[in-house]
Amino acid sequence: MEEITNAEWEVMRVIWTLKQATAQEVITNLNHYNWQPATIKTLIGRLVKKGCLAVRRQKRPYVYYPLVAENEAMDQAATNLFSHLCNMKKGHTLLTLINATTLSQSDIVKLQTLLKQKALSAPQEVACDCLRGRLEHE
Repeated sequence: MEEITNAEWEVMRVIWTLKQATAQEVITNLNHYNWQPATIKTLIGRLVKKGCLAVRRQKRPYVYYPLVAENEAMDQAATNLFSHLCNMKKGHTLLTLINATTLSQSDIVKLQTLLKQKALSAPQEVACDCLRGRLEHE
């Protein structure tokens, strides 16, 4: 999947939630941004070109539906972000994200289970991977 912009994410969130939507439905659901309808239609067009959305053109209004699953897109975006971070700092970033995120009881249990499993084989320290031969940031 080609990387999508912040504004395109907002369009995708509406369409993922509705499962499919007309341009007018997207415009209505994004009215709090005060974006012009033409702007939203441009974003929809970009998402079609990027292969994130498809359109049913059998009759008007056109209906747009996602070609990429929401979880798949979120996982890829997170993986892309973390691929740019220092290995040594990823844990700190995860802690910050978890602290700032509202989690369900079920999510917390899953995280605790995963962390217990990872703790069994975790190194004492994660080495910096920004420069060859460096173990830590100065």
